[in-house]
Amino acid sequence: MLELCEVAVLQRREVAAKVAAPMADRWATFDCYGTLIDWEGGIAGALSELWPDVGRERLLADYHAVEPRIQAGRDLSYREVMRRAAAAVGAIEGVEMPSGREGALAESLPSWSPFPEVPDALAEARDAGWKLAILSNTDPDLLASSIEALGVPFDLLVTASDAGSYKPAPGHWERFASELDNAPDPHAHVAASLFHDVEPCSRLGIDCVWINRLGEQSELPRAAEQPDLSGLAATLGRIASS
Repeated sequence: MLELCEVAVLQRREVAAKVAAPMADRWATFDCYGTLIDWEGGIAGALSELWPDVGRERLLADYHAVEPRIQAGRDLSYREVMRRAAAAVGAIEGVEMPSGREGALAESLPSWSPFPEVPDALAEARDAGWKLAILSNTDPDLLASSIEALGVPFDLLVTASDAGSYKPAPGHWERFASELDNAPDPHAHVAASLFHDVEPCSRLGIDCVWINRLGEQSELPRAAEQPDLSGLAATLGRIASS
């Protein structure tokens, strides 16, 4: 009889410990530009102001081609990356940079707009108990201006200068984990870029929600795919419970 009582006491203690144990933080990390902020619209608009006689889509394609090459393996600020990339686009198209406009892309960045559904989707994720972080290939002051435009607080920010590299290198995710003393579980990364985010997440074993704004096709593994951030909180909940 005594043994049965002891077993009952132990069982009650185990139940009480489980009830009292704090729930692990649930983290959703985000790419910023192209996922939360309209990067393509901002870049294309700034380049078109510099060279209005060159087609907007052509300028954007040139920029897409040169920026990753400038970022790869270099310790440059994002301002400098954009300056060099804009100069390279001008060289490709055989057009001169207007005098005094070398920094035009960085100057335009604070005016780049969030995608319409993003602020509400981020707020819903916070309300559902998710901690939010941004892992971005940018400079801290430029990111601060974009966060102000988003109007939603974030719990952690990791920029290229913090990571010591540009995505798709793993530095952003490594810095994120080190800030928390360990990789969190559950954790999902939310991003639009196959090259910068989805592919490295697949290598690192991180659940990724691909925001496929451009209607692209890919065989890369991902935890979920949606055309924008609408309903993201429900998607994150399904990933956490799977």
